Amino acid sequence: MNARRLLKLLILLVAGAALINWLQFRGENVPAREKLANFPEALGEWKQRGEAFTFSEETDRVLGATDYTMREYVSNDGKVANIYIGYYGSQRVGATYHSPQNCLPGAGWVMLDLREAEIRRADGTTFEANQYFVENGAYREVMIYWYQGRGRTAASEYIDKMHSVLDSIFSRRTDGAMVRVMVNVGDDEAGAVEAAKRLSARVADDLDAFVPR
Repeated sequence: MNARRLLKLLILLVAGAALINWLQFRGENVPAREKLANFPEALGEWKQRGEAFTFSEETDRVLGATDYTMREYVSNDGKVANIYIGYYGSQRVGATYHSPQNCLPGAGWVMLDLREAEIRRADGTTFEANQYFVENGAYREVMIYWYQGRGRTAASEYIDKMHSVLDSIFSRRTDGAMVRVMVNVGDDEAGAVEAAKRLSARVADDLDAFVPR
C-alpha cells in the first residue's frame, strides 16, 4: 500500500471514530408522551377485559422497555384480542425491541404462514405489517405486528433499525415501539384476519400520544 492510500485510510478511520464519538456523547431528544397505562380501554367495538398484564421483574429486565402495556380486548361479536405495545425511549445503549419471531417460539408458539398485511388507517393511508398464524396447543391466533415511532411505521425490523440510525443523526431520536395484535381464530379464519387488521388500524391511530411522531 502506497503512502497516499495509507493516508486516505487513516483519515477515514479518524473521521469515523470522531463521528461515532460525537453521536455517542451528544444529547438525545426524548419527547414528552403519555404513559401506556393510560392507553384507551375502548377501541371502537373492542372493550378491555380485566386488568392489564404485568411481567415478572426478570422478564422486565430482559425486555428492557421504557414502558409497556399488554391487555385483552373483546369485540361486540365475542372475538378476543391480546394487544402488546412495548415502548423504548432510547435504543442507543442496547435496549431495543424484542421481535415476536424470537420471543413467541421460546414460549411454545409455532409461527406459520408469514404474509404482509396492509393496514388501512381512518384517514385512508396505509402501512405494511407482518401477519402470521400462531399456534400453541389448542390455541390458534392471527398475529399482526409492526414497528412504530418518530412518524414512521415499518414491518421489517431491519428497515426500522436503518431509520433509527438515520433519525439518531438528523433528529437525535431513537425512540419507538413494537406493536403486536393477536385475535383468536375460532372457526372463522377470514373474519379473524379482518378483525385483526381493523383493530391494528385503530391501535395505530390511537398511539400518537403514547409513541410520539
